[in-house]
Amino acid sequence: MATLLNFYRNLLRFPLSLLVKSNSIPNDPIQELKLNIAEPLIYVLPYTSQTDLLIFQKNCLNLGLPDPLQLNEINGSKLPRYVFLDEGRRFFKSKTAKKETEQIFSQYLELHRDNPELNVQLIPVSVLWGRSPGYEDKSGLPKLRLLNGIEKFATILWLGRDNFVRFSQSVSLRYMIDTYGQDPKLAQKLSRVARIHFSKQRISATGPRLLNRSAMFAKLLTNENIVAAIEDEANNKKISKEKAEQEARKILEEIAANFNYSSLRVADRFLRWLWNKLYQGISVEHADRVRKLALDGHEIVYVPCHRSHIDYLLLSYVLYHQGLVPPHIAAGINLNFWPVGSMFRSWGAFFIRRTFKGNRLYSTIFREYLAELFHRGYSVEFFIEGGRSRTGRLLAPKTGMMSMTLQALQSGQQTRPISIVPVYIGYEHVLEVDTYAKELRGAAKEKENAGLVLRVIKKLRNLGKGYVNFAEPITLNTYLNQHYPQWRNNEDNTNRPEWFNDAVDRVSNQVMVNINRAAAVNAMNLTVSILLSSRQRALSKELLIEQLDTYLQLLRNTCYDDDVILPNDDGAALLQHVLGLDRVGIIIEKDNFGEIVRLERGSAVLMTYYRNNIQHLFVLPSFIASLVLHHEAIELNLVIDAVKKFYPFLANELFLSIPEEKLHQYLLTIVDELCRQQILKRHENILSINKKRGRALQLLAAGVRETLQRYYITLSLLKANPAQGRAELEKESQSIAQRLSVLHGINAPEFFDKAVFAAFINCLKQNDYFDENGDAINERIDDLHSILHKIVSLEIDITIQDAIEK
Repeated sequence: MATLLNFYRNLLRFPLSLLVKSNSIPNDPIQELKLNIAEPLIYVLPYTSQTDLLIFQKNCLNLGLPDPLQLNEINGSKLPRYVFLDEGRRFFKSKTAKKETEQIFSQYLELHRDNPELNVQLIPVSVLWGRSPGYEDKSGLPKLRLLNGIEKFATILWLGRDNFVRFSQSVSLRYMIDTYGQDPKLAQKLSRVARIHFSKQRISATGPRLLNRSAMFAKLLTNENIVAAIEDEANNKKISKEKAEQEARKILEEIAANFNYSSLRVADRFLRWLWNKLYQGISVEHADRVRKLALDGHEIVYVPCHRSHIDYLLLSYVLYHQGLVPPHIAAGINLNFWPVGSMFRSWGAFFIRRTFKGNRLYSTIFREYLAELFHRGYSVEFFIEGGRSRTGRLLAPKTGMMSMTLQALQSGQQTRPISIVPVYIGYEHVLEVDTYAKELRGAAKEKENAGLVLRVIKKLRNLGKGYVNFAEPITLNTYLNQHYPQWRNNEDNTNRPEWFNDAVDRVSNQVMVNINRAAAVNAMNLTVSILLSSRQRALSKELLIEQLDTYLQLLRNTCYDDDVILPNDDGAALLQHVLGLDRVGIIIEKDNFGEIVRLERGSAVLMTYYRNNIQHLFVLPSFIASLVLHHEAIELNLVIDAVKKFYPFLANELFLSIPEEKLHQYLLTIVDELCRQQILKRHENILSINKKRGRALQLLAAGVRETLQRYYITLSLLKANPAQGRAELEKESQSIAQRLSVLHGINAPEFFDKAVFAAFINCLKQNDYFDENGDAINERIDDLHSILHKIVSLEIDITIQDAIEK
């Protein structure tokens, strides 16, 4: 029997090697699932299939995992390293696990009872042929079930390049024995748990069945809220109800996605080519968080930052290759143009107008459509910043979609928990950065069209690496229970309760904080951060490499957050990588003393985009460095006190994540690290400059310079006129900043952004720097002003005071 089976396997290997290309989920299961391959493993596959087993074996060998066809030798016993859970193809399908499998489980468990040191890891594994969930009105099942020989052959031909091997988190048999002891039915329980796991995994891999748009439209048009909005539309516009209903159907056609799995497969091939053309690799971190949520049955809402139009494509591609269902994506109506509009719609995009204001029919239909997606179990993605960031910073969140998400939860119709998954998306080079630079210099935003797409495709080149980092999820049910325990008590779902708006704002802000906690530091953004800190935008190659190593050590040893992704290379390797990228605006020159690295003329504005991606990681070390640099010697407690006073404003602007109760210790950690690197000297409670590393201190201090100058402008205006109105204060602050930008060569576009000044003034108000009449409190304003007065350079101060006096 064994000889015949081996012959059959050998017969299968050659055609499978030609027809099947398998992808592992996750890509590196040993590291991501923390598998200890020094201990015995046992693989559990759901169906009896020699084809699946051989594909799985090849995958294991490529990944460095033990061969499933080899036996485990434990204390003189030889046991199989794999088992099939299901009885296999039979006339009457079994609803229980194979008896042989339960016997093997029992043998492994008995070995654990006899040997307290033994710890076998049980690893569930699925071989997935395609990921189509089927359609609501059709009976076809996804190709994850057991297939007969003819079906399997057809599947290999059609889906051989769409094959995935899904590894799940291991189960420790030592833990099972220690927890359940001598339970005689433990082997049966293991089998039952494995069956449940594979059922959940099937749903997480394929998602719910695809929508029948016509049936969904018919259902939505009978929704009581939409019916009321249609009647209101008819009355207000004095048109017939039938005409108002036609308008409602037209709006649904405009909004709704038309997800198509075949189109998604084509997109996968195209995107694989695109990423290979554009990037040297896509780094994906913490996808295990999302896979766990999917297995636990959560409704997942992805909320990424928005750097580029490529974000839509990249996140869906990454999710697909992480064994997850690509989401329905809320896309701007500006992207609904020929030919990409219909393509995006087939990949899951649903289109949203820029504003709903004054259009009750549209807002009601959109809200109910979104609620229907949640109700049916589809994952959703939206960009909370509204549009793409032109400066590289996170923008203030737009709360409309978040509000609708909480409304769906509050309505009581959503039975599954909703989890918000913030996503950091970053690039070493953004495709549209040239366009952003033109817009920041005053050019009008170019409307998206087919010609623009073609011009972008022509620019395809080596852009370095891309980064997708899944940040800490926010489970809304848990968050609301903690912060708004009364949220379930709202009996009237038609009106927003008192807590609702505050909850929307807090959740939205926490999303931004979590995105920044998951930032990716790369060669590009680190290098340009340092070059922009030099007034001439140039440094000797040796000093630049030294400063790169300084920043890397600072990040590694102070640990802003465990989710931050740091490069493994040293400064020299990072610089070499940047210089190898195409058209990045960084050049190297030689003189009699060595090599100089500098930014090309006119590229400084473009480079601030990349610096701003990670500015929040350096703002506190930079502030400390600035205080010591300008005082030359200063008491440690004064440094800590000054940073604490400005922390609320920095945290509000840059979405910092350090809790105030941990801020003091974090600042001490930064000081210790700067002293360890001999950038600062410390004598008892006094911090002073180490002149041998004075240049390193200057470069570090420059990172916060423009931010503090902006604060100083507003504080100087308030000091001169405490009763100045808010609108006038914002306008005057922006005008002075524009003047400084011209006179002192400040190229950062966010320096004179009115929204940034508005946020600072609002934060002053929230932190009680204004009295009940709206006038600035002199003593408190003077306290902040005096700190910055010693930091801001004399020439900047003179320009500001001259402008105020005019």
